[in-house]
Order: sequence, then structure tokens, then C-alpha cells
Amino acid sequence: MPLPRYKRILLKLSGEVLAGGESFGIHAERVKELAVEVASVAATGVQIGLVVGGGNIFRGVAAAAQKMDRVTADHMGMLATVINSLALQDALEQIGVHTRVMSAIEMHQVAEPYIRRRAIRHLEKGRICIFAGGTSNPYFSTDTAATLRALEIRAEIIAKATRVDGVYDKDPLKFADAVMYREVSYLEVLSKALGVMDATSIAMCRDNKLPIIVFNLTTSGNIMRMTMGEPVGTLIQ
Repeated sequence: MPLPRYKRILLKLSGEVLAGGESFGIHAERVKELAVEVASVAATGVQIGLVVGGGNIFRGVAAAAQKMDRVTADHMGMLATVINSLALQDALEQIGVHTRVMSAIEMHQVAEPYIRRRAIRHLEKGRICIFAGGTSNPYFSTDTAATLRALEIRAEIIAKATRVDGVYDKDPLKFADAVMYREVSYLEVLSKALGVMDATSIAMCRDNKLPIIVFNLTTSGNIMRMTMGEPVGTLIQ
């Protein structure tokens, strides 16, 4: 079996991934399938950090949150990421994968506090680290949290899993003539507002020369293909 291209990755998942085909909530079978796929990559020796969004939980209260203070709503979103992280941890540990949830918001009864050196040590010991609670600060997205954690743990790449094959010049779910990029620069993503990640995240990656790969998670085996360096998705560098 060929060696993986990357030794340490940061995998960014949207919360909607855990909902399966539902509009919100957690779909147990989909979480289990995802856990099996992540576990197969970890078995090759790749060190994996995970950041998962909270959209599948937060969507259920989104209408009410529109009338809330932004800071309060953002804190609710961060707590939603903790719920998803615990669900993913449970699915991974049920198949024998050692996993740690590390939260930026301290809650000692359910997760470890995020400490950079401890996270790196967990990764070195072969444990999967799931980084929950965003950055603990309002006004920052989970994309920014993923970028920050990737830089802190010295990940070689951010792998952003989506529902489409890569980065397109326009929304492929709405426009049949959308064209996919195989490779694109940080500057193009920002200047063309391609909507891959928020501008703060892209700028942080650009300034620190951290590449991003955007790929389709709904295609089984794509996490492994991406890790092995096969041409899946779009590379931003």
C-alpha cells in the first residue's frame, strides 16, 4: 500500500454532514459511516484533527436566533459543535479508535479543555482530536476555528469536506454550466468571492502558506484518496 502524502491533516466537516439526508439533527448511520471512513485513514498512520460545524443542530433554532443578540447566538452555535463532536467521538470509539474532544469553551465534565501542546501529544500518540467550541469567541466561524487549529497543531493541509466535487466559478447546485477549478490561488478565491471559506480563514492560510483542499465527502473513500495525494477536489495554494 502506498504511503500517505500527508502525515497530519485538519479535516473540516460541516454539521450538515452528520444530518444525513435530514434537514437537521444527527443521523446515527451517517455518523457511523463517516467514523469508519475516518478510522480507515487513521489506521494508515495519518494524524487527524477534526473540526465539525454546528449547522445541523443550530438550524433547528435558527429562526429564533435571528431575533437574538449576535454574541448569544454565536455561543449557541459553538455549543452545537460540542454536541456534534461528542456524537462523532462516540461513533469512533465504538469501533475502537481512541479519540479526544477538546473544547475551546471549558466544560470539564464532557470534554478536555483545548491546550495546544496536549493536542499535539494526543496526535503523536495516534489519537484523533476533535476540536469543539469554535475559537470560544463570537463573530468567528468554524472555518476560522479550523484554520487556527490547523496552524497551531502544524497540520500540513486543511481538508474541507463539502457536498460538491470542489471549487466552482459559481454554485454548481444552481447553475449547470458551472466550471470546477482543479487548482486556484488564495487571491483568486478572495477576489472572485468563490465562497470556499470565509475571508478571514483564506487570508490566514495565505499568510501562513497553508494549503486547502476542497473535496466531495458524499463520494465514499474520498478522505483516503485525498490523504494519499490522488487528484480529488480543488487545491487552493
